[in-house]
Amino acid sequence: MTFETLTDPEDERIGDYRALTDVELRTRWEPPNGLFIAEGELVIRRALRAGYRLRSVLVDGKRVGQLADLPLAGAPVYAADQVVLEAITGFHVHRGVLASFHRVPERTAGDVLASANRIAILEDINNHTNVGALFRSAAALGMDAVLLSPSCADPLYRRSVRVSMGEVFAIPYARLEPWPDGLTQVQEAGFTVLALTPAPDAVPIQRLTPAQRARPALLLGAEGAGLTVKALEAADARVVIPMHRGVDSLNVANAAAIAFWELTRGEIE
Repeated sequence: MTFETLTDPEDERIGDYRALTDVELRTRWEPPNGLFIAEGELVIRRALRAGYRLRSVLVDGKRVGQLADLPLAGAPVYAADQVVLEAITGFHVHRGVLASFHRVPERTAGDVLASANRIAILEDINNHTNVGALFRSAAALGMDAVLLSPSCADPLYRRSVRVSMGEVFAIPYARLEPWPDGLTQVQEAGFTVLALTPAPDAVPIQRLTPAQRARPALLLGAEGAGLTVKALEAADARVVIPMHRGVDSLNVANAAAIAFWELTRGEIE
């Protein structure tokens, strides 16, 4: 494998990787330029397997050999020591390898709904770690797709991709607009919108009827604030995960995993 060794963190060729810990800067840079950053060999391999086109690779010089079998398709590989890598990215690249990929055209909500039977809908979840964890659980526990309100965090932001272990590439997703009026599109496609909430009138999720389970769309809100009043009003039913010792809520990613399992319970023996 051919690679170029870098010694200057200001080298113009590695602009894609600059200041990776600056969320605001990356948000302004990545989607408008049609790129995203994948971190770690496993995640990079999953991005390639999912068909994303590689722009370049930035790797710790000591780990170049680990990438020898990657299908690079002519993309440049840049190697540097950890001092230079940290100066470029703003953090210690302990996974040893980063890659810049081209994004693919965004799906529409209609496209996603047409090929799914069980979906998750996220409202205002702007924590990248939670978004990544939700996608990983959705992939593992049988959900077919994810819809996001306009203010949700980017699933292809580096931290989301990393936390999901690349499962964001396995689950179709789209923005649902306008919000929350777009929920009617979900209902018109034959889904039952189930709002996960600790509200007193919520039904324990294990008591859902077969009809409610047939094509569920699980609606999940942000940490702390939970679902908005308008989103709750648009839902077909309110459901809750019963809990002990007076605990009223869980981290949204943890709650989602439990609810996903319940909605697909009995399918895997």
